[in-house]
Amino acid sequence: MSKHLVCLSFDFDAMSGMVARGLKTPTPVSRGEFGAVAVDRILRTLAAADVPSSWFVPGTVIKTYPDHCRRVFEAGHEIGNHGWTHVPPANLSPEKEEEGLVRTNEAIAEITGAPAAGYRSPSWDLSPVTVDLLLRQGFLYDSSMMGHDCQPYFARRGDVVSDEEPIEFGETTGLVELPVSWSVDDFPHFEYLRMPTSLAPGLANYRLVLENFLADYDYMARTEEWGALIYTFHPFVVGRGHRMMLLEGLIAGLKERGAGFIRMDELARAFAAGELPPTP
Repeated sequence: MSKHLVCLSFDFDAMSGMVARGLKTPTPVSRGEFGAVAVDRILRTLAAADVPSSWFVPGTVIKTYPDHCRRVFEAGHEIGNHGWTHVPPANLSPEKEEEGLVRTNEAIAEITGAPAAGYRSPSWDLSPVTVDLLLRQGFLYDSSMMGHDCQPYFARRGDVVSDEEPIEFGETTGLVELPVSWSVDDFPHFEYLRMPTSLAPGLANYRLVLENFLADYDYMARTEEWGALIYTFHPFVVGRGHRMMLLEGLIAGLKERGAGFIRMDELARAFAAGELPPTP
């Protein structure tokens, strides 16, 4: 069994990411709506390759597309908590943030029979109290931070960060952190997004992105005794044409390299129990 693992994760945001940016007119809503079209394409690809995955879904999207989320779960994939809306928790009050965690877990339990084991924050921007809230709500893991590229670790709380003084690191908790990176996320590579004060150009050549994605695995396999690399996709991004060929090529390339595929909840449980390397 491979000591070098990968997690395929999908943030099923649909139109929630557009709405959170104030883009509520018909065209941006339809752009997010394409994510629902892509869900079944992705599920067929995963089934054909016989690989597991983890999906993070905002509560509003679960309520908008319950049948799609049910198909994800019934296909054997994990459903994680992605907040109630796609507003980053750093922009919410602690009360509103916790309310979103609770409401979304209730929606997930209606689909799966249990609350989510894991959380991923919208836009990967935690608030100062997110770790405390996740622990209070009984989450096993978070996947929003970037302190490593392929090694899980335990999240801290209570860091003191000042403008001119050295950082004072806080307490290490029992919350497992499964780290992520924009470099192995489809959105910044592919999505063209024009805002009043910013432009995300996107529209990269999928073959070049595929080279980068596989090279990150190659580096992990060459330099780490064991590791777990987490790739992040969005159905409304990766589900279009040539980008599906990226996903297909990534899975095939990773299999050729002997990678093991594992759900993120299974990875987190094994890491928390000290069972290293985890066995897919």
